[in-house]
Amino acid sequence: MPITTCVFDAYGTLFDVAAAARQAAKEPKFIDLKNSWPALAEYWRLKQLQYTWLRAITSSHTDFWQVTKESLDWALEKTGHAGKPEMRKRLLALYWELQPYPEVSDMLGRLKKAGLKTTILSNGSPKMLESAVKSAGIQDILDGCLSVESVKVFKPDPKVYNLVNKEFGCSTTEVLFVSSNGWDVAGAAGYGFNTVWVNRANEPVDRLPWTPQKVLPNLKDIPKLAGIYD
Repeated sequence: MPITTCVFDAYGTLFDVAAAARQAAKEPKFIDLKNSWPALAEYWRLKQLQYTWLRAITSSHTDFWQVTKESLDWALEKTGHAGKPEMRKRLLALYWELQPYPEVSDMLGRLKKAGLKTTILSNGSPKMLESAVKSAGIQDILDGCLSVESVKVFKPDPKVYNLVNKEFGCSTTEVLFVSSNGWDVAGAAGYGFNTVWVNRANEPVDRLPWTPQKVLPNLKDIPKLAGIYD
C-alpha cells in the first residue's frame, strides 16, 4: 500500500536539541559554557529521555516541559553549573525556539506539494511544539502536530503511535514514521509503521526486537522513500 502519511518525531529529528546550549555558549554572558556546552547538551538530552521512560513505565506522567526543566537541572549540576539561575533561564528560553535542521523546510515542502499528509508526533507538550514549529517557520507545511499529552503517556507506548491512525484515518501500512531516536523507531516498527531511522551520529543499531526498515544520515531522501521522485 502506498505511503499517504509521513510522521516525524520533533526533538532531534526536525529540531536540533543541542542548539540551545550551543547558542547560549556564544553569548558573552555565558562564557562559562564555552567548553562545557557539548557535555551539557548531551546530559540534558540523556536525562530528558531517561525521565520520560521512567515516568511511562511507572505511570507517573507529567508534561514534557517539566521533564525538560528537571533534566536540565541535573545536567547543570553534572557539568558544574548548578546555582546559575540566569544561565538556566536562558537555556530554557532557547529550548522554545530550537533551530530546525537545514533540510527540514525543503523536505516537508516536497511532501506537501506531492499531496502527502505530514505531521509531528512528539513527547513535547502542545505549547512547546507550537512554539518550535512557529520559530522554524514550518507551520504552513504541516497537516498536524500531535502531542502525547492527549493520552498522558510518553513514547514508546503504543497509545502514542495510535494517535496517527485516529487523527488521519490511515492504516499503519500507509504511514512512514521518521525519527532520529532508535528506540522510537523500534516502538513505531513494533506498532506496525514503516520506519526510517535518521542516524545523524552514525550510531550502531539498537539491539531490540524491531529494527528500522531504512537508515539515513539526514532527512533529504525522505521524499524518495515516500514514493516522490520530483
